[in-house]
Amino acid sequence: MTETDAPAASDAATEPAAPTFADLGLSDPVLKALRRIGYETPSAIQAETIPTLLSGRDVVGMAQTGTGKTAAFALPIVDRLDPAQKTPQALVLAPTRELALQVCEAFEKYAGHLNGVHVLPVYGGQGYGVQLSALRRGVHVVVGTPGRIIDHLEKGTLDLSELKYLVLDEADEMLKMGFAEDVETILAETPTTKQVALFSATMPAAIRRMSKQYLHDPAEITVASKTTTSATITQRYLLTAWQRKMDALTRILEVENFDGMIVFGRTRSITEEIAEKLRARGYSAAAINGDIAQAQREKTVSQLKSGKLDILVATDVAARGLDVERISHVVNYDIPTDTESYVHRIGRTGRAGRTGDAISFVTPKERWLVKAIEKATRQQLTEMSLPSVDEVNETRLSRFDDRISAALTETDRVDRFRDIVAHYVRHHDVPEVDVAAALAIVAQGETPLLLDPDAEPARPARATRDRDDRSGDGARREGRERGDGGDYATYRIAVGKRHRVEPRQIVGALANEGGLRRDDFGRIQIRPDFSLVELPAQMPRETLERLADTRISGRLIEIRLDTGGPGRRREGDRDDRRDRTDRKTRHRGRD
Repeated sequence: MTETDAPAASDAATEPAAPTFADLGLSDPVLKALRRIGYETPSAIQAETIPTLLSGRDVVGMAQTGTGKTAAFALPIVDRLDPAQKTPQALVLAPTRELALQVCEAFEKYAGHLNGVHVLPVYGGQGYGVQLSALRRGVHVVVGTPGRIIDHLEKGTLDLSELKYLVLDEADEMLKMGFAEDVETILAETPTTKQVALFSATMPAAIRRMSKQYLHDPAEITVASKTTTSATITQRYLLTAWQRKMDALTRILEVENFDGMIVFGRTRSITEEIAEKLRARGYSAAAINGDIAQAQREKTVSQLKSGKLDILVATDVAARGLDVERISHVVNYDIPTDTESYVHRIGRTGRAGRTGDAISFVTPKERWLVKAIEKATRQQLTEMSLPSVDEVNETRLSRFDDRISAALTETDRVDRFRDIVAHYVRHHDVPEVDVAAALAIVAQGETPLLLDPDAEPARPARATRDRDDRSGDGARREGRERGDGGDYATYRIAVGKRHRVEPRQIVGALANEGGLRRDDFGRIQIRPDFSLVELPAQMPRETLERLADTRISGRLIEIRLDTGGPGRRREGDRDDRRDRTDRKTRHRGRD
């Protein structure tokens, strides 16, 4: 130790102990609820925000999701509620239904030792009847999305005249989702004497302006984080061809010791497809996305929490606000193209100090996304290998051993079956070990216990990828054979050169609307009045139905299979040459 190190060590030794919740000024009933829940030490945002709000001052808090900000504003509000007042005393605005429900659950836990405190979630997709009945009976805290709160205000069914506390949770997300006008309308409808807390992960100009207009001398509390992802999450990625993703996911499910898992897909259709294929493989899986009714969404999340469901397959929007303690793994089946979505997705695990695992599937063309994520989060993703057949078989044998060990503890049943085996041995003169093997076959059913080592899937052929002749837009490919061994079919769309369409527009529109990957596209030929696009020959009917309504440059593309004969190519070549000749003539004329 150097001389300059000594004072630092001395200072560290005399640093005060971290504050407890009892040090923050909370009342005994709230502290009792926290002890029952198991909370011991407040997070940084809680330690700074709770005393400030208890003092009555407005707050602007900057903190990422997962830092404990819900407790930071909910605990002081619960601490000061008046159970005798039946009109709403606190209103929390949240950007999504899921987050609103999560905040409601938190309020109910924190008010567990207060008699007669009622919390009501208010959001679209739920019938008005339940909400109206609760409001008539009297509620103390309302947690809702801006749209449904506005509906109640316009109907005169929500009385905010005696409101004391207003919270804007994830204010930047509300603005991104187009709720700015609704939020300002709600703020204007509430008493000027209310206390306001605004929480946001970022502080854009619109949030800054809103805080100056509607908050009175707020305390600004910022919780800086060294990284945007939790250090308790192990982050890995698997390089795989897109057509091998389901096989890769199945292998990972075999060898990973997971409790609950969220698998993220890019589109609604892919979440349904993944969930269906997982169920066919014997896993308890369900999808949630924008097409799922709210009642079904809530039932699915409840099943995940209770352990009746192990795998949730979700889109980004559907999973926002989910906080399920048993989520040990997050799998990005489709890696997101922006780092914010990545951070949000993997933040569904490793919360509140728990450990978690995040695995992302990355196609060869998506390698750059890994670098972008590492740069933004300042954390390295570790490349992993596809679990081998031997690893899967080892895991299966281990689990089979565990099942046998568990069965051996049931001595009464073992004794009865021992007699049955002995009876078979006496009458058929077969060794006991052979009988045991036969019984294992009977118990196993049609599915073999071990994988065939010869069934190891071949790695994607790099030579095939290297033969791809792609332009800068990544859209063209020579040949009619796909990299996964399948075939392309040629489709005709009703946009061409005179509509000033470019290959990147075609790829972008079809990929977004149809849920296609870039590797789904073969050659793209743009003709004067139409274009020819090579797409997978076995495209699902649902994909074609979605593509039927696609527009490019404002025109309906009217996609259909191209039935042109061999002359189509030569005719197109002549069109291309004529266009090039016309451009040269025009160019010489300008010279």
